[in-house]
Amino acid sequence: MKRLILIRHAKSSWNFDVIDHQRPLNKRGLNDADLVSTYLVESNPKIDILLCSDAQRTRLTADFFISKLSIDSDQIVFNHDLYDFDGRSLENVIKNCDPSTNNLMVFGHNHAITFFVNKFGNKYVENVPTCGVVIINFDISDWSDLTKGETIQIIFPKQIK
Repeated sequence: MKRLILIRHAKSSWNFDVIDHQRPLNKRGLNDADLVSTYLVESNPKIDILLCSDAQRTRLTADFFISKLSIDSDQIVFNHDLYDFDGRSLENVIKNCDPSTNNLMVFGHNHAITFFVNKFGNKYVENVPTCGVVIINFDISDWSDLTKGETIQIIFPKQIK
């Protein structure tokens, strides 16, 4: 059994003259990342590996979860391939995870997150909003065998405010 916790980065700011890759979070993004990470702590998820796009907004979002879930630095991998917007690289990165990883947390971008959730989860989600979390269980022993799984939880910031 494999568990995937997918998280879209929190709301980013367009108020800075920086390239897309370097955009930080805005105030709402910081508040939502704090809120959702605190909410997720209550379910005490087990995390073997945390993969994160190397974009500034995903790193800043992940920092809240890393801190609140006490994830060790040796469990964290920043991967430029997750700076993906259509889902092909996201799928490839997940399929290439080590089979010994059972509980995987991934921070990424839309439309890749929404595409992946609808391709591999069993509940349709029109759009995973910023700082949205979708947890999917897969009845597989190797990530390379990724097939349709069971969407077990969907957490959107507006639902818990």
